[in-house]
Parts: sequence; structure tokens; C-alpha cells
Amino acid sequence: MATTDPIADLLTRIRNGMHARKDTCEIPASKTKEQIVKILKETGYINGYVRQEEKPQDRLIVQLKYTGKLRKPAINKIKRVSKPGCRVYRGYDEIKPLLDGYGFAIISTSKGLMKDVDAMKQKIGGEVLCEVW
Repeated sequence: MATTDPIADLLTRIRNGMHARKDTCEIPASKTKEQIVKILKETGYINGYVRQEEKPQDRLIVQLKYTGKLRKPAINKIKRVSKPGCRVYRGYDEIKPLLDGYGFAIISTSKGLMKDVDAMKQKIGGEVLCEVW
């Protein structure tokens, strides 16, 4: 079944996997989803990911991250900002640090997906895909 918003599906699968305290979650792969997961790994919100090549569609196996003995999820909140029905764009001068730097936004720019702080440094605006903290 094809979803109308694959990025929201990615975020929901990660969120649900963490609530269920799963070690991994499987997501249908795409280049955009892989870039989002790569940013989450670089910032330390997940342990890693692997792309499995299969027919008819590749899958991303995301290794979720928890802290402490109680296995508290590393991601407190992950939410979609720009939606297919209501796109949200920001210029580089409109991008503000999320929760005073405790979180970040993933922005789709003309130079690819990047964190909000990287977009501000390069003076590039774009579509705000999601926020993570």
C-alpha cells in the first residue's frame, strides 16, 4: 500500500518502534528517507541503519537507541512540520535554534537535506521537513 506522505510514515514507524521498545524497525527505502536516517545517526539519536536490497523495494533497517537501565528512548519527540497539504518554507534568516539548541530541524535545501544549524551557516533556506528533540 502506497502512503501519501512517506516521510510521515518514516517518522511514525520510528516513533512507534521506540514506544514499543523495539531494537529495530523496518522502513521502505528511498533516497530521502535514507538521508533523514543518516542525519539521525550523525546526531546520535539512533544507533545506525542498514539498507537491505530486495525486490520490489529496498528496506531500511533502523537500529533504535535507548539510554539507561529503563531503556528510555533517545528521541523524546519527532514530528513532521511541512506536510503535503501545507508546506512550510523558511529562509536562512528565519531559521531559529530549536529548544535553545537541544533539538534540531531537518531542512530540504537546494544542496540536499541538512540540519537547521548547517543551513544557517551556509545561508540556505528551504522546506522544514521535521523537528527532533
